[in-house]
Amino acid sequence: MADEPMSSQTDTICLETRDLWFAYGDNPPALRGISLTIRAGDFVGLVGQNGSGKTTLAKHFNGLLRPTQGQVLLYGQDIRDRPVGELARTVGYVFQNPDHQIFSATTREEIAFGPRNLGLEEAEVQRRTEQAMEHFDLTEYADHQPAVLGFGLRRKVSIAAVYSMRPQILILDEPTAGLDWHCTHDLMERLTALHRQGHTIILITHDMRLIAQYTPRCMVLREGKLLLYDDTRKVFEHCDLLRETHIELPQVCELARELAPIGVRRDALTVPELCDSYADLIARREVTNAGGH
Repeated sequence: MADEPMSSQTDTICLETRDLWFAYGDNPPALRGISLTIRAGDFVGLVGQNGSGKTTLAKHFNGLLRPTQGQVLLYGQDIRDRPVGELARTVGYVFQNPDHQIFSATTREEIAFGPRNLGLEEAEVQRRTEQAMEHFDLTEYADHQPAVLGFGLRRKVSIAAVYSMRPQILILDEPTAGLDWHCTHDLMERLTALHRQGHTIILITHDMRLIAQYTPRCMVLREGKLLLYDDTRKVFEHCDLLRETHIELPQVCELARELAPIGVRRDALTVPELCDSYADLIARREVTNAGGH
């Protein structure tokens, strides 16, 4: 992956589900027997069509939802009876709509709320607040009312507010929805920086370009079942299966497959990778032609 974050994945399993089933009331199951493991320090993309169970699965990781059947383990411990507030110390969850999280009078107060709620000393609360504002470039908006900021800034505030609690695991539900490409790139680079610091990140998204460029691993849900879960390159090899689930690969991936017969790298995920592969192909041909003379 060009410009992909260097994986800081360890052998430690931070999240695990065992035969996880869940149903909303008397409705058909939204999750159907999902078993998976996520290792500490990984960056995982979670994809699937609307209704596939992405958000439902993710909300089990921090106790917002509890299994109808099966288990969810956090660092090897079943979380069924652990309160959401306690789990929030380890698993941070950023909702799709930032307006569902923001409620404070100023950006500073919004970001300080979580650490203060954890019972930290005020000096530590202020230190974390300042660091979070600096990391997400929000310092100049510290005394602004976050609810009236632009959507991209509100998105940053909602993520910074979770980040300030220093969770080891960060789950983001469609964090780039409604953002232009510049804001999307800026946000993803900041998330990549967190990943490089050792955070485990789970990214729910419909944007397969983000999966190709940023997430070394990827899981695909379909109708509440885990369809695929592997390194992103390997998942993208199942292009026919992905199309059956109405997931389209990025155009650059499709182009790479079209050019593979002439020697271009078939599994290129990004434009820089495709360009590098094509340049290598041209260079090899020039060497061959020169040898022929």
